[in-house]
Amino acid sequence: MESSSLTVGPIEENCYLVHLEAAHRLYVIDPGAEAARIVAAARRFDGVVSVRILLTHAHVDHISAAGATARELRAEKVMIDPADLPLYRSPYNAIPPILPAADDLPETSDFEPDGDFRLLRVPGHTPGGCAFLFREGDAPLLYSGDTLFAGSIGRTDLPGGDYETLIRSIRDELADLPPGTRVFPGHGGTTTIGDELAYNPYLRNLTKGR
Repeated sequence: MESSSLTVGPIEENCYLVHLEAAHRLYVIDPGAEAARIVAAARRFDGVVSVRILLTHAHVDHISAAGATARELRAEKVMIDPADLPLYRSPYNAIPPILPAADDLPETSDFEPDGDFRLLRVPGHTPGGCAFLFREGDAPLLYSGDTLFAGSIGRTDLPGGDYETLIRSIRDELADLPPGTRVFPGHGGTTTIGDELAYNPYLRNLTKGR
């Protein structure tokens, strides 16, 4: 497995490329802006036969380049949790004046199990928030979107966000992952599950009452 990242757009969103050499498959996670850069980076991987796009959630800074990226790479699927489709399609899904609502968005499907990764549904930041767990040898790699950051968690003050739901998602789906699991968030630098459980101020009491 090979993976790389690009930080794109005015809000510095992290787009990830995960190449599974044995399956000849490339996953593009959250193509949020600068489609030409994402496509150029994707084309550097050798032996790719199929491309699939995974969206952790539908906020505009994570989806705006999905259409152009899917078209240029001839993506087989663009997958998102159905609970986020109203947000995905909303003309009000924008951050004015920095980011207008996305246009040219492709049709999507729900996630289909294929054995390449484990899907973790983690609502709270948005109703359909998801994370993706890949394995590189014995080291799990978690692409957490805006659910979990280094030293922080996703904001819940936007429409559809809910703090208690987000904390419950982290507790139920992420906290029991191996401590060495590397976390690749939607913004900012990487971290590990162990470090976040030890030092993230939002997670100090996470294990109480479990």
